[in-house]
Amino acid sequence: VTVADYAGDAINSVSYEGQIARHLLHNSLKSLANRGDGTNADLLEEAMLAYYSGDSADREILSPVSSDQFPITQRAVADLSGGKNLAGKTYQGTVAGWPGKMSGQEVIEFMIKKAAQSEKGFDPLTGYDYRQLISKFIMGAVFYNQAVGNYLDEKLEADTKPNDQPYKEDAAYTGKEHVWDEAFGYFGVPAHVMSLSAADAYSIAKADPSVFALADANGDNTVDLYTEMTYAHGYYAANADKGGKSNYLHTISSAFIEGRQLLTDANGAALSDEQRDQLKAHADVIASNWEKVIAEATFKYAGSVYKDLEALEKAVEENGDAAAAFRQYATHWGELKGFSLALQTGANNLGATATYLNKLIGFSPVLLGNTQVSAIDSDGNFVQEPSESMQEYRLHMLKVQKLLANTFKLEARNNDLLSELGDLLESLGGAGAETD
Repeated sequence: VTVADYAGDAINSVSYEGQIARHLLHNSLKSLANRGDGTNADLLEEAMLAYYSGDSADREILSPVSSDQFPITQRAVADLSGGKNLAGKTYQGTVAGWPGKMSGQEVIEFMIKKAAQSEKGFDPLTGYDYRQLISKFIMGAVFYNQAVGNYLDEKLEADTKPNDQPYKEDAAYTGKEHVWDEAFGYFGVPAHVMSLSAADAYSIAKADPSVFALADANGDNTVDLYTEMTYAHGYYAANADKGGKSNYLHTISSAFIEGRQLLTDANGAALSDEQRDQLKAHADVIASNWEKVIAEATFKYAGSVYKDLEALEKAVEENGDAAAAFRQYATHWGELKGFSLALQTGANNLGATATYLNKLIGFSPVLLGNTQVSAIDSDGNFVQEPSESMQEYRLHMLKVQKLLANTFKLEARNNDLLSELGDLLESLGGAGAETD
């Protein structure tokens, strides 16, 4: 504890319980999103909103849950931090990639209502998998946006949350210490992440019994959801890295640790301009690599959608199980769309990149009748219009991969299908030859 004249009992100034509570609210909301049966819409919407915008102390942690093979310490969200919600921390800008010109909070509340009205969170008329859309967008609109657009941006300025003052009255942490720790909490990695491989961190998020001993860093025979679990973009950084081509997980985590050490070494004094420049340099490493993590996930799922479209076309042509193929296509499209929307909620204005990305992906997947959602009417119903063919939409997925790879200098590039671009263009007879 470096706060001058601190008189409390704390011996550790690190505190990010509120951020982990929000990870658990997100995980639990995702778990609820596929529980619709067509008859319980109002009750399910109420339950989902309790985890999104509520503040009840009795909200049970629905995911992850304890098991004999992977015991978990906490049972309720309030065991981490009480009174927290996701709505108050959601991206406030207009979401250009979703119909209706809504704010981030309005988009999520709209998706929650539609998920509750759907059977298991899936609408076959639009191809929307709301479980995936809600989850991936919240991870960006709350965790990423708050970390890189707030804590690691404006709150690093000299006159905001200064390091020579407690964050709030009687706090055991300085303003800058707590700002930094809250950003770290939103990334979602175990405190001992630097001793874990990417594959280990990934498996911890899955509550895989084979890595329980690695997760249980303090050896108390239970996994503490505050310090020993992997969440959200920490999980997706590990997912990208476990192929061995990238190192986002440890690059971001190391920058957080080095920045925190700088603050500890300041010993409760105001930061000099040089120290603040160093802290901002660490923040830049975190933000740029975090952006890449989301871009990598978007790239990956564009590849998945490409392959799903191939499988769906084949199922239709050969009278196979088109329903199952369409369902998988919808799931991967929901992940693609959710991540692409999340990518646009950071501190950087993506400008033309965002415009082109939204144009290529559209407001919905291309459906079997070659239609696509184009708008939302005044009653909240989706409007569909004719679209390009599914084969042409496959080309769009390769264009998405090319755009992301070039713009963000991606390293992992999982599910890279750009080698198929030439053959697909040839099969289309040169249609859509503009591939920049």
